[in-house]
Amino acid sequence: MCLLVLAWKVHPRYRLIVAANRDEFHERPAAPLARWPDTADILGGRDLRAGGAWLALDAARRFGIVTNFRDLQRSPLDAPSRGALIPGYLGGSTSAESFLAGLAAAAQRYAGFNLLITDASGLWYACNRAAAFARTLSPGVYGLSNHFLDTPWPKLTRVRSRFEAWLAAPAPGLEELLAMLADREPAGAGAEPIAADLAPEWERVLSAPFVLDPRYGTRSTTLALIEASGAALILERRFDAAGAVSGETELKLNAGEWNPGPRGPL
Repeated sequence: MCLLVLAWKVHPRYRLIVAANRDEFHERPAAPLARWPDTADILGGRDLRAGGAWLALDAARRFGIVTNFRDLQRSPLDAPSRGALIPGYLGGSTSAESFLAGLAAAAQRYAGFNLLITDASGLWYACNRAAAFARTLSPGVYGLSNHFLDTPWPKLTRVRSRFEAWLAAPAPGLEELLAMLADREPAGAGAEPIAADLAPEWERVLSAPFVLDPRYGTRSTTLALIEASGAALILERRFDAAGAVSGETELKLNAGEWNPGPRGPL
């Protein structure tokens, strides 16, 4: 049950701000945030089982993030990896609109997914469970988990409200964003369930913004802040099965450069 909030062209300094939790089985291996050794124009974490990504950007500062779509529709047995969508886009040179137009015909071969990608001209959202596969998004604040964009699940509305307050603050800091995504409080009694097929105890676990469970939970929190100039700041904080911090990577990209270095001031 991944979770993210995103601000597109609403901040005076940053063209794009993303704050995201990646939830996954703890036994599934992943590489931390870094430039990919075999695809040098991609910067992000990497799933080591299927080779894909959940969040990444490229040298041109195009950005992509994917979440699973939770439904009861059976996936094709030969479904391609949803994580391949991000390197598939960032590894090419087409616009976001062209990439999604080319993907549309094959989208139903995949298990359910949500995809957010940017290029120099816009932000696009695509979902292969939506009536219209892809659409461009206007400047604004958005939230996404494992259903349609802006589906008002309690944990998403809670985090989005805090994110909007952070955007309006006179001197916001990264630690406030990290604390927002570290919220381990489940939704209160009477909250709308995430899915009808979930057992009550599992529903409660997944209703928290930060999912804590020894088998499946929040593996990493990532912040990405990209300026119109191309300067970017990316932070990934990783967690073990007990919810303790197991590692952290902070990188800064100067405008026009593709050599990430230590983080500078916000």
